Formats: sequence, structure tokens, C-alpha cells
Amino acid sequence: GTRLGFTIDNGKIHNVSLGQGQEVVAEHAMEVAATEGHWVILQNIHLVARWLDTLEKLVEHHSLESHPEYRLFMSAEPAPSPESHIIPQGLLDNSIKITSEPPTGMRANLHGALDLFTQETLEQCSKENEFRCILFALCYFHAAVAERRRFGTQGWNRSYPFNNGDLTVSVNVLHNYLEANPKVPWDDLRYLFGEIMYGGHITDDWDRRLCRTYLSEYVQPEMLDGEVSLAPGFMIPPRLDYEDYHQYIDDNLPGESPHLYGLHPNAEMGFLTVTSERLFRTVLELQPKESEAAGGSGTSREEQASQSVLDEITGQLPEPFNMEEMMAKAKEKTPYTVVALQECERMNILTNEIRRSLKELDLGLQGELTITSEMEELANALFYDSVPESWTRYAYPSLLNLATWYADLLQRIRELEVWTTDFVLPASVWLAGFFNPQSFLTAIMQSTARKKQWPLDKMCLAVDVTKKTREEITFPPREGAYVHGLFMEGARWDVQSGSIMEARMKELTPAMPVILLRAIPADRTDTANVYECPVYKTRMRGPTYVWTFNLKTKEKPAKWVLAGVALLLEA
Repeated sequence: GTRLGFTIDNGKIHNVSLGQGQEVVAEHAMEVAATEGHWVILQNIHLVARWLDTLEKLVEHHSLESHPEYRLFMSAEPAPSPESHIIPQGLLDNSIKITSEPPTGMRANLHGALDLFTQETLEQCSKENEFRCILFALCYFHAAVAERRRFGTQGWNRSYPFNNGDLTVSVNVLHNYLEANPKVPWDDLRYLFGEIMYGGHITDDWDRRLCRTYLSEYVQPEMLDGEVSLAPGFMIPPRLDYEDYHQYIDDNLPGESPHLYGLHPNAEMGFLTVTSERLFRTVLELQPKESEAAGGSGTSREEQASQSVLDEITGQLPEPFNMEEMMAKAKEKTPYTVVALQECERMNILTNEIRRSLKELDLGLQGELTITSEMEELANALFYDSVPESWTRYAYPSLLNLATWYADLLQRIRELEVWTTDFVLPASVWLAGFFNPQSFLTAIMQSTARKKQWPLDKMCLAVDVTKKTREEITFPPREGAYVHGLFMEGARWDVQSGSIMEARMKELTPAMPVILLRAIPADRTDTANVYECPVYKTRMRGPTYVWTFNLKTKEKPAKWVLAGVALLLEA
């Protein structure tokens, strides 16, 4: 624009950042520019979804008889999933599209981060040694947090828009703080970077902990003596000039691997497996739907497959729980009994919906009812072996395919049937079998609180991992409850040493032994040599958070934080 005589100062560029109420400003700018031959920049058009149809019509209108030098530039962020695309097709078809792809891999990201600075940047601070050391560590930190996103939820629970501005502002803050203080304010710097500059994007508490841990590992006084390694075999370099830093990266940075981010190589396997499964599912869904009518019967392959799955599911579905009968049987309403009754109620809602929708679809496939869009979605889900959306609405979070999900559902019903025959707590409880595992964990605390007259709000759960498997447990404990069915992601539990250990290759989610959960006063918790391990219902993590278990560790807890170690209720 400057080269051709178009600048904001001479009024020939109209720069509009879209948001609430800015549509009128944008429309006026386009009107003026089309007449006088100016340029218009509309930023973040994805924020004004309702106005996009109007924008498309305006673009079409101004494309006729407008000034030959009139140009329109638009920017938008990519949609997180195919379903959430909102940019009208007309705009996409008629525009020249440029995408800004972030670099991939630690080497490209680290070079990219350093490229934001120059030799002058390195020389601007009076504490040159400290400034250069921390700046390099910040560049590595920036590359690590940006690239960690590709490992899915084991990288970050949620996806965050970390950008170059975070790094450049952090370096400006670093310069100002070093100039203003006689000593390096390590805690202040870590707080500013981790809680404000980068932490400002972060909405999940576990992700915030991860960000803090990265900084406490990378930004510390020992780095000035060259004693801090940013990754196995990659130390913070000595004081170098700008070009030498680039050279140092090329010469010393190990090959691309999850180790560079503190993760185990299994993290990449898990992420690649999920990606390939998604690819194959998409290919399957792209297959032509209408197949030849089989043997002239007039029913398609899809309908036949859906009918056979429908018959199989209906045939195995047990009767609903008789809640009145159960209420009468459960004379004493202990916390555990209440949990069992709540779970049965929820299970009834789910099985009733399954029964209703399948019956409706059956009548539709036989031609006795008109096929609705809801029935069609159900039939498609049965054909593609995925759990129908109308069922997941009443179910628990799960990433399983339909066949495995249904077997899991029947197993959950059997567990509840056994428990509710006499309402005696099972020897070991399958924690993953609950719609709401938190209610059971709270019930452990409630029953202890009633027995010992302790205040519930000053209690917490003590976690003791036993050396036994589910089959070896024959009686419930005197106090608390045994639970099983948990898996560890990012590491493994070593039964011999009774602590968290490095994962074995290709064992993505090794099973945990039976765990004893007891309620104790919060002030008696053992915090030495423990890793606060989040428990999630599925690999999706984030919103499926259940509880925090304190697990014994012989290594620094920071190692497991960076490795994204968590317990899952579904492998």
C-alpha cells in the first residue's frame, strides 16, 4: 500500500476491526472506497456471523461499476471444526485466499521465535548476560507451548491462541524489569509471563499449572551458569551474538521428538492414531450412500445393516430398573444407597430413550411410519458404528464406537443390578461405571463424616494404590472403598516401587491396580513427594474432569506435569 500511495494517514486505506456495532462503519467504508478507489481492510469477519450474508451482497454489488483501484481485504480465523464454518461460499469463491500456517516442529518454531528479534534487541539491556539467557529460554518456551498443541489433549486440555505478540511483549517486560531492579526478580518475571502474558489466554486450571511449571523449569537463577537444560541434551547456550544463536540451534537441538516438550514418545502415537482413525472415518462417510438394491428386495445395504444392528441392540436391552421396588428395599438411606438409586434413575432415562428411538426407527424401516430426519440420523449412526447423538444427550462422556459403547453400557447395568440386590457396597467398585463418579467419591467422605462426626468441608480423599488386581479383592475395606477400572496416560504405575514411573513404549494407557480411597481431615494430607494427578472420564480431558488423586512419585512432580500425566476412566 505504501509503495502504491495507499496509507491510513492519507485516508486511502480504511481499516475496520469488526465486532459489535462496527457493521455500519464497514458498510460506509466500502461505499466510499468503491466510489473513490480506496482500499478497505475488514478484520476478524468471523465475529459478525449474522452480517456475513449482507457483506456477500455488498461485495457483489460493488464488484460491478466501482472504481478500478478499489480493493477489499478480509481476515478471519479458521473454524475449529468443519461444522462451524460460517464464511459464505460466495466470498470464498470470489476471493484470492492466503492462509498463514504456523511453522511445525521445534526447530522451525524456535528459529521463528528468534526471528522476531535482532542483534540490536540483544544489546539494548545493561544486564546483557541475564537478558540474553532469559530471552533464549523465553523463545524456547514460546516454541514449546505453541507446538505442544499438536499432541491434542495430552498437550493442552483446551486449544489456546498463543501468538508472537505474547513473546515480544514478554521480552519488553523482561527488559523493563531488568533495568528497573538491581537483582533479577525471578518470581516476578515468572508470574508476569506465566499468569499474565501467556496465562491470560489460559482458562483451564491444569493448563495454567503446566504453563507455570514450564517457566519454573526454564527460567531460574542456575541458567546464568549454563546449568539448565531446556530438553534432554539441549542446554541454555552461553552468551552469544544473534546469528550465533541460530547456529547454536542448528548444531545442538536434538531431532524432533515429544521429549523436546517434556512428553513421552507415546504421546505422538496416541495423537497419530486418533488422526488416522478420524481420516478413515471421514473416508467411510464419503462412500456413496445409495447402493444397488440387494437382490431386488428394494432395501439398500445401509438399511439392511441398520436393521440387523437395531435387532441386535433391542434383543439385548434389559428391562428398566423398578424404582418403586428399589426404594422400598433400601430402608436405610446411606450416602452409597442414594448414589446407587440416582445411577439407576439415570440409566432408566437412557435405556428408555434407546428403546423408544429404536422402536420408532423399526417402524420407519418397515414402512409403517414416515422416516424423519431424526430417524435417518439414527440409522446412519447404526450403520457407521457410532453412538447416535439422541443417546449421547442422556449418556455419559465416551469416545467408544457403538459396539464397544453398548457392551460397556450392558456391563454398567449388570454392576448396578448386583449392587442394588441388597445395597451392600461391592468389594471393589468400578468407578468408570458411574454417570457421575463425583457423587460416589463424595459419598465416601459423607459416610466417614457421619461415622466420625467430622465437618465435611474440612475433609479430602486419601489415595492408596494397592498391589492387588480386581480379582484378588474379596471384601470391601473397613473404611472407605476400593475402586478399579482406572488407566494412566503419559506414564505408568510401578507396583513394586509403589510410585509413578516412565511409560513403556507402545503402552498408551496401562491399567492401574485397585485403589483404596479413604476420607481424612484435609490438614493430615501428605504433600511430600506426591504428584497431584487429575482424573478424567475420557481422553478428551478438559470438561470431563472428575477429581484430583495424590499419587506417590520418586521423581520431581514437574516431570509428570510436563508429560501431561493423568488418570482416565476410559482407555
